[in-house]
Amino acid sequence: MKFIITGSGGCVCTPKPLCQCNVCVEARKKGYPYKRCGCSLFLDDIYLLVDTPEDIAIAINNADIKRIDNIIYSHWDPDHTLGMRIMEQLRLEWLDYYDKIKPENPINIFARADVMSDINQIRSKYGSLLDYYEHMGLIKRTIVDSYIEINDIRISFVPVQKSKSVSVFVFESNGKKLVYAPCDCVPFPNDNIIQNADMLIIGNTYIGNVLKNGRIITDDHPLHNELHSMSDIFKIVEKMNIKNVIVTHIEEDWGKSYLDYLELEKQYTNLKFAYDGMIVEL
Repeated sequence: MKFIITGSGGCVCTPKPLCQCNVCVEARKKGYPYKRCGCSLFLDDIYLLVDTPEDIAIAINNADIKRIDNIIYSHWDPDHTLGMRIMEQLRLEWLDYYDKIKPENPINIFARADVMSDINQIRSKYGSLLDYYEHMGLIKRTIVDSYIEINDIRISFVPVQKSKSVSVFVFESNGKKLVYAPCDCVPFPNDNIIQNADMLIIGNTYIGNVLKNGRIITDDHPLHNELHSMSDIFKIVEKMNIKNVIVTHIEEDWGKSYLDYLELEKQYTNLKFAYDGMIVEL
């Protein structure tokens, strides 16, 4: 399986609009991999995209992706869904539309029932955006109970046990396993299918206790209830017997540049920090 981390950024892209901090100024000057688009992942083997952040069109072009047939959604949050207009850009030909010719290859949209229900609520005054895209013949929605199989790849949709509807994805093929948990994965699912994974790509973390502008994450800071610390990640790795880890969904608020993360990697074994365009092969 060949994965491309199309977007490694967090709720806010890097550089953050208007921001003049050192990290954002450097990202504007140097471009990728210092820049980060919203969090997304692409599986090249089956032309599958995970999530559509607002800048997904930029991320797709940056990764030089040439075909997308499938999109799966982890949850409804705007930084993971509001680039869904990419469905128009991927399939809609306006001259064909005026000639009443519908696309012959609608994009397959997959999500668990609760996640799909949330995303269906994203709407204009005319109704759900996904209803509109399906009516236009651009997409075909499918509710997933537990897993899907595309070619020789099995993708399990593992729910996160919290009030908010969120899925973690497990990709399996030819004896290899990758777990993708980009956001809102606290508490981390205690599911046997995650055990013994070759790779965990995880977001929903804060990196270090000293963040942008010297802000300190104290022991009683509310972030502890929302995000994983680095020590939390290693507890997950040990409990689930996971071989390698990549940290994604990297927030501009953490105040670290691409080079800072390269230095941090030297402190850890079998852990790397994601960047846009990073390729992971299993």
